[in-house]
Amino acid sequence: MKETPDKKLSIIDVAKLAGVSTATVSRVLNGNGGYSKKTEEKVLRTVKECGFTPNGNAVSLRTNRSHCIGVIVPDITNEFFAKIIHELDIFFLEHHYSLLICDSNEDYELEDMYIHNLIQKNVDGIIYISGQDEIKNISSVETIPIVYIDRCPKNAKVLIQSDNEEGGYLATRELLESGCRNILLMRDLRYASTIRQRKAGYLRALEEAGVPYNGKLEIGIFPDYEDARIMMERVLKVMGCYFDGIFATNDRIALACIQVLMQHGYRVPEDVKVVGFDNVSLTEFCNPSITTITQDTRSIALAAGKSVLDLIHHKKIKEKMTVIPVALERRHSTETV
Repeated sequence: MKETPDKKLSIIDVAKLAGVSTATVSRVLNGNGGYSKKTEEKVLRTVKECGFTPNGNAVSLRTNRSHCIGVIVPDITNEFFAKIIHELDIFFLEHHYSLLICDSNEDYELEDMYIHNLIQKNVDGIIYISGQDEIKNISSVETIPIVYIDRCPKNAKVLIQSDNEEGGYLATRELLESGCRNILLMRDLRYASTIRQRKAGYLRALEEAGVPYNGKLEIGIFPDYEDARIMMERVLKVMGCYFDGIFATNDRIALACIQVLMQHGYRVPEDVKVVGFDNVSLTEFCNPSITTITQDTRSIALAAGKSVLDLIHHKKIKEKMTVIPVALERRHSTETV
């Protein structure tokens, strides 16, 4: 005889099997509390044993929650941002949320479009890494919990960021202690809050060492390998190697500088020492390996995730700005020969 397909179970069926009310099953599935640990375990065990899957759309309509978090990043191919997304995914999976990832490609209009789309999808919260100095359409998302990571727009209310100024200070001090006195600052042309903070650390280290700031030792470029390579070629052709150290505000810039210097016969670290920022994987495996500043992507993601959940559950955020410590990873590019 042909088997009849199994009937799809409802929340009422789960409640009967578990010996509790449908309201209790709903509270357990949505994590709303009001039940004992024993009841929670019984309901979850029943759900697992009978293979019940709640209707996501129905839950969203009933609770006004989608159990989705929107994440807007400026460049998903950037390893630093990719690491943060990876850690966020692990964190929210444990809390029964899924992520909707939006790559703005450093385009402000795309950022605005993604915000509109995330609102339409009824996300419970947004984690936002923005390239804008000020979010012009922030009023459209004021009712949604939003936490900013890394960069600090003027109207950001909750921000999680690395100690970028300390990172700039540690990078520059490493070069100074290695004997450098003419330290080239190769920075992101767009001069976002993170870059301004890294420059502040650079200036603090110079002042502490009694080395005057020289505007000719600061160059702004787009923060990718090709633009940094072209600029370093131009600098060496026009001005020669008038510096003995380089602080690059990301590792791709640092790598480009090293490779161009070596192609022109300069030795790293013997002639020029170099420090990058972010500690992406290439810095460890290139030759010479690159001294860099490590950002704690796991702590950044955990702090952002916890802050968003606190806002979703209407808990008071004690710290509006959380600063995550950084560390210097010393490698061959700053060795003293």
